[in-house]
Amino acid sequence: MHILSSARRISRRQLLRGAGVALALPFLEAMLPPFTKRLFAATPVEPKPRRMFAICNNLGVLPDYFFPSQGGRDYTLSPYLQELSSHKDDFTILSGVSHPGVDGAHSSDVSFLTAAPHPGGGGFRNTISLDQYIAGEIGHHTRFPSLTLGVNAAQGRRSLSWTPSGVLIPCEDSASNVYKQLFLQGSEKEIERQIENLKLGESIMDTVAEQARALNHRLGADDRDRMDQYTTAVRETERRMEKAREWERLPKPIPSSDSPIDPDGPAAYMEKTRLMYDMARLAFESDSTRSITLLLDSNNSPTINVSEIKVSDGYHNLSHHGKDEKKLAQLEAIDRNHMRLIGQMISAFKESKEGEANLLDNSLILYGSNLGDANKHTTDNMPMLVAGGRLKHGQHLAFDRDNNYPIPNLFVSMLQSMGIEADQFASSTGTMKGLDFA
Repeated sequence: MHILSSARRISRRQLLRGAGVALALPFLEAMLPPFTKRLFAATPVEPKPRRMFAICNNLGVLPDYFFPSQGGRDYTLSPYLQELSSHKDDFTILSGVSHPGVDGAHSSDVSFLTAAPHPGGGGFRNTISLDQYIAGEIGHHTRFPSLTLGVNAAQGRRSLSWTPSGVLIPCEDSASNVYKQLFLQGSEKEIERQIENLKLGESIMDTVAEQARALNHRLGADDRDRMDQYTTAVRETERRMEKAREWERLPKPIPSSDSPIDPDGPAAYMEKTRLMYDMARLAFESDSTRSITLLLDSNNSPTINVSEIKVSDGYHNLSHHGKDEKKLAQLEAIDRNHMRLIGQMISAFKESKEGEANLLDNSLILYGSNLGDANKHTTDNMPMLVAGGRLKHGQHLAFDRDNNYPIPNLFVSMLQSMGIEADQFASSTGTMKGLDFA
């Protein structure tokens, strides 16, 4: 259900975890061979896809420069939001919001899209992330049900994407690898090898399911329920692998730009971020997926490069500024770079036409952080910006900063705006108050 890093060899165990990587990319029915026509008849594709791109910077922003001082539609842009002034009518700012029960300081980024409580506590087990919920509902329409991306992400330890059983989905942090998997067709030999791997995976799934059934009669009622859930997941994975094998030979789309060149090292944090925004746009333009996450692992980033000022310390150390003026100046320069990149991405989405609409009209972009104030390690008053999609924007929804409004309500509204029937997600209490459909 995600792009796997091409730098790692796929073991049998990884194959089980990563099954269903390549699914159907929509084409005109006349372009397809007979077996694919039958498949499309079973899974029709909507004419105007709806998409989500969720981004988390796990060190957040300086809150005093980000949040507007007034609420409503006539609010004055904050210093940071001035960088997005030409797009004011395309986004909504949220303040006074958080995930109920989510604490744990830096550990809280794993709950950014799940809202699973107490991520720093012993025995914590995560739950399904918003992107994977979306992938489960509409992922069958596209070659990739979802993409899980990262910038400087701590491999195997940090991600925004989590399976229904709470297993981390690793990030891909190479833009060139993303481009290759989206658009470059393998050789005939590589295609045959992938088909054989998928066949092997199906064989393993058959064996696992048989062993599970043999074990079932020796289990108690609770264990049988757990085993039923497990075997259902096995069969779902098997079904995805079967589809992947059928679609393996279909041509990949032609992108609108050339392959990117990955920057040298983690210090090129901003350039890596810009390239990942480009990859998300290209993936949406080609309808290769409709659900993408991007973790900006600032906590795992060294001294990074920005043009306006010389950064003297690692990103994490700067976030613990203690009101030191030199550190604050460096953080402000970094934050403004983030806002400019968001502005450039929104512009690129608006310039990409889709019939009478544009890519932004059909794509929800969520940008925020798990930390309200990285200097204090607080997880309340999280900075959140949502742009595009089929929502009415141009406002600041200002909620109580002492008694926060639940962010999962935003997730429910996002799901509904994408045409997904849902009235609850995680700890939601309804839809997002004040955020209406366009």
